[in-house]
Amino acid sequence: MAYKIDAEKCIACGACVSACPVECIKMGEAGKAEIDSTMCISCGSCQATCPVDAPAEE
Repeated sequence: MAYKIDAEKCIACGACVSACPVECIKMGEAGKAEIDSTMCISCGSCQATCPVDAPAEE
């Protein structure tokens, strides 16, 4: 199951972007992180590095 970023929690720090081993996380137009669920391998790296627990499994 892929991860999704809770935009209300995201503080746009970019920690998840650099932690993602498959580079499926980008900073979106609103300045918040967004995950391409078709590329996500559900490894949990984004969740482990996020200081505000914005990523969660869908």
